[in-house]
Amino acid sequence: MPALVVDVTGVVRSANARSRDLLPAAVPGSLLADTTPRWLRGHEAVAGPLGERRFVAHPVRLPDDTVCWWFLDDTDAARTREDLDRARARATFLSEASDELLGSLNLQRCMEVAARLATRHLADAAWVVGPGSAAPVVVSTDDTVRHDRLEHAPDDVPGLQEALLGFPPVPSRWLDPSGVPGWLVPHGFGQVGSVVVTPLPGHAVAAGALILLRRPSSPAFSEDDERVARVFAARVGVAMSAAQMFAQQAFVTDTLTRELLPPVLHELPGVELAARYRPASDADRVGGDFYDVHPTDAEDGESLVVLGDVCGKGLEAAVLTGRIRSTLRALLPMSDDHLRILRMLNAALLSTEHTRFATMVLASVSRRHANVRLRLTSAGHLPPMVVRATGRVEEVGTRGSLVGAMAEIEATTAEVTLGPGDTCLLYTDGITEARGGPFGSEFFGEDRLRRVLTECAGMPADAIVERVQMLAAEWAGRTTPDDMAVFAITAPRGQHLTAVDGHGPGRYTA
Repeated sequence: MPALVVDVTGVVRSANARSRDLLPAAVPGSLLADTTPRWLRGHEAVAGPLGERRFVAHPVRLPDDTVCWWFLDDTDAARTREDLDRARARATFLSEASDELLGSLNLQRCMEVAARLATRHLADAAWVVGPGSAAPVVVSTDDTVRHDRLEHAPDDVPGLQEALLGFPPVPSRWLDPSGVPGWLVPHGFGQVGSVVVTPLPGHAVAAGALILLRRPSSPAFSEDDERVARVFAARVGVAMSAAQMFAQQAFVTDTLTRELLPPVLHELPGVELAARYRPASDADRVGGDFYDVHPTDAEDGESLVVLGDVCGKGLEAAVLTGRIRSTLRALLPMSDDHLRILRMLNAALLSTEHTRFATMVLASVSRRHANVRLRLTSAGHLPPMVVRATGRVEEVGTRGSLVGAMAEIEATTAEVTLGPGDTCLLYTDGITEARGGPFGSEFFGEDRLRRVLTECAGMPADAIVERVQMLAAEWAGRTTPDDMAVFAITAPRGQHLTAVDGHGPGRYTA
């Protein structure tokens, strides 16, 4: 082990052979300050380079007040520590990058985060290229981000076309920085010293590509740098792929949901219509309850109102709801025969592979002078209720088989006349079977619904459906209810004045 002894005046008193090999000028009689590096001073352990190696010098005070310096070769240990520190820093970077990238399911936000992280930790400038022919790109330099579109052919950049197709990256040493096209170099960046192009692996297909640029003043990309870039790109690709899938699913869901949502009510001349729908879960926009209004073009014809309930709730029930509504729309030419419609609908449902069934009420509505005439047919559904202007509540006597379960169905049709101020209420079991009350287990029930309707005598249709649904929802409280749908058909008091474009409640005189 190299060692030399120095007295209190800084003169070297002795040096062993190993120390003379390491510090040939530090011979006995020489001054330590003149023959050794500047870092070898003081009376505490110090470290520094000697030639191509790194040493740690430990001073030991001897009884005669001289100091013996022992030199330990720390080169390999220092490199190991540096490698470990770099590995820890990169592991921390990649972990934090994963957290930031997965913190958003917005594709543009994800690409922006990726570009910022790349310029902070991997390069002087970064391009994050998204998928598609008109690929979105995010360019970051000095933590400044710009959103754009890839308007140039990917073939202009060596390795970019292959990266966008998901092929393994081309090693950086094979890419000539001078061949980088001018449009790829950010404004004010200067000359490109080295470049890395790597794919962003996604789910089954590449999610895009990552381009990293360094100036000549920065170290060229090493193999280790490229490995870290590939690991980072894999995390970016997963995050971008998840964002793309979420956007696609959200688009599909929104498109389907718009078709499955309860429609805007078409107003019928001389008739008040109102409806309310509430899905079972606040997270759902659609469910198994539905209603539709199909106005007639004939002046004295019957319009068709449908209210139904598909077994189950959520999106699966809503899909069958959409199928039923489409089928009923196709069967409108035979709407004067309710039983025929129900039988043909039943046959259509049984021809599919679904195992769900549905109940519904068909109501043919026509205006007869001051009154409203109804023909009502129930297919396994709760009986409609009529609340007269006097407050009397009547149950309509129609019964029938549910649809989608049995090969043969039967149903009876009842006729009802509504005088001015009378209302016919159609509703689903989400109203009557709302479970709540003092102990949380009692149904809202038909008797309670009748009492509510008695209190609603003479009220406009919109006010009736609002109150019925509000009270049923309050009764259920925090329990998870079923889908709720309620529909009111009212013969207005007085003369019908207007209904703009066939929409809205219209206006009436008292």
